[in-house]
Amino acid sequence: MFTLQNISYLHPDRDLLFSNISFTVNKNTKSALVGNNGAGKSTLLKIMANVLEPSEGTLITEHVPYYVPQVFGQFNHLTIAEALNIDVKLKALHEILGGNVTESLYDALNDDWSVEERCLEALEYWKLSGIDLFQKMETLSGGQKTKVFLAGIHIHRPDFILLDEPSNHLDMEGRNLLYEFVKGTTSALLVVSHDRILLNLLDTIYELDKRGITSYGGNYDFFCEQKRMEKENLAQDLLNKEKALKKAKEKERETQERQQKADARGKKKQEKAGVARIMMNTLRNGAENSTARLKGVHEEKIGGLSEELRTLRSSLPGIDKMQFGFGAPSLHNGKMLFRASNVNYSYGHVCLWKEPVNFEIMSGDRVALLGSNGSGKTTLIRMLTGSLEPVEGLLSRVPTRTVYIDQDYSGIKSGITVYGQAQEANADSIAEHEVKTRLSQFLFTRNDWDKPCDALSGGERMRLLLCCLTITKNAPDVIILDEPTNNLDIQNIEILIKAVNQYKGTLLVVSHDASFLKEVNICKNILI
Repeated sequence: MFTLQNISYLHPDRDLLFSNISFTVNKNTKSALVGNNGAGKSTLLKIMANVLEPSEGTLITEHVPYYVPQVFGQFNHLTIAEALNIDVKLKALHEILGGNVTESLYDALNDDWSVEERCLEALEYWKLSGIDLFQKMETLSGGQKTKVFLAGIHIHRPDFILLDEPSNHLDMEGRNLLYEFVKGTTSALLVVSHDRILLNLLDTIYELDKRGITSYGGNYDFFCEQKRMEKENLAQDLLNKEKALKKAKEKERETQERQQKADARGKKKQEKAGVARIMMNTLRNGAENSTARLKGVHEEKIGGLSEELRTLRSSLPGIDKMQFGFGAPSLHNGKMLFRASNVNYSYGHVCLWKEPVNFEIMSGDRVALLGSNGSGKTTLIRMLTGSLEPVEGLLSRVPTRTVYIDQDYSGIKSGITVYGQAQEANADSIAEHEVKTRLSQFLFTRNDWDKPCDALSGGERMRLLLCCLTITKNAPDVIILDEPTNNLDIQNIEILIKAVNQYKGTLLVVSHDASFLKEVNICKNILI
C-alpha cells in the first residue's frame, strides 16, 4: 500500500539523519514507528506525508496519506476549515444552498453534499461540538488542535493515516477516544508515539535506529520482550568477552614468565659452557626476537578482544549505563506537608472548581493530580508552591525544599553549558572531578561538557536536571512533575521512571500517561 525504497535524508547543514530506509505499510495494518529522540521518526513521517522531500529514494503509494502532525503553530493563522482543507467545499455548499447555483460551485463541492454533516459528527465525537469551523486555530488549546486534526480523519475518510504523537496534548478523556478510534478503524495506521497503551493497540512495530529499520511482528509488549531477550544475549556476550579477555591476559603473563625463566636458564648454561661472547649475543638476540613475537601475538589477541568488548559495551542501552544515587530527603516519612480544607480559587467572580478541594499530602506520599485539560491543575500546583493563595478555604503548607519540573524541563538555563549548569547546582562545593563524574553517570561524556544547554534535546534536558538533583547532598523534600513524559522518547521515559523510583521523598505528578503513573507507584489520587 505504501512503500519506501532506499530513503535517505540530509539535514540542511549536510548532516545525514538516516539512509537507505526501506519498508512497506500494507493495507489495513496498524503499525508504530519507534526509536530514540533524534533518530528521525518525525522527519520520516513528514517525508511520507510529502511535507519534506527525501535526499534520496523513492515513495510508492496508492493513496495520499492523512497526516496529523506533532506541532500545530504553522496553522495558527488559518481557520479550522482551512487547516482541514474543507473551507472551499463548505463555502460552495452554503452558496448553493443559498440559491447561488454555478458550475464552478458544483465543481468545488464535487458532489460532497454530506461534508458539513460529517464535520459536525466528527467534532461532536471529539468533544468539540461548541467550536465554529471558521474560527482561527490560534484560539484553540493544544489538546483542541490535536482533536481538530483527529476529527479530520472522520471528515476525509482516508485509507492511510500518519499520526505523530497524537496523545501528547490530550487529557484522559481525549486519550480514551483516541484508543477507541484506533481499535475500530479499518484504515492503515503508522503511529509515532511514546504512549504505551496506544502502542499496544498496534500490530507491528518498526524500530528506527542507526542500523536502519527493524520490523517486529507484534504489539509494543511483544517488542519489549524481544528487546529484553536481545539485551540478555548482549549481556551474556559481554560476560563471555570479559572472561576471554581476562584469560588472554593471564595467558600472556604466564607465557612471559615462562619465557623469562627459560631465557635465564639458557643464559646460565651458556656461561657455564664457556660459549663465546659473539655467539651469546646471537643467542640472546634470538631469544629477544622470540619473546617479541610471542608478545606481539598476545597483544594482537588482547587488542582484538578489547575492541570487541568496547563495541559490545557501546551497544548497551543508555539506561543500563546510568547510575543515579539521590541523596536522602531531610523530612521523615509521615509528616504532614500539605492540607487543603475547602480550597477554591477564582478568575474574576467565578470559582474554578464546582466543589471545593480537600486533601492531605504526607511526606513520602506518591500523589497523582488528575483532571481534564483546563480543570485547574496548574493553579493548584501554584498554590502548593506558594505563588498563589486560595480565595476560599485554608491551605496549610510546611516549609519544604520543593523542585518543580515541567514538561519542557525549563529549570535548565539558557546561555550556559552542560558543565556550567551542573556547577550551578553544586551548592555543597564538591570537587570538579566529582561533578564531572556525576555528569558521566548521566551519559554526558567529556565531549558534552561544553555543549550549550540550548542545544539539548528533551531527553538530554531531563537527564541533566536529574543529574543536578544528585549533586547536592540532600535530595528535595518534594518533586513536582508536570506532564514530564510529553517530550520524551520511550528510552528516556524509562530512565525517568528508574530515577523517580530511586527517589525517596514526596512525589506529586500531573500526567495523563496512565502507564507512567502506574510505574512510578502512585499511591494517592487528587481529582479536580
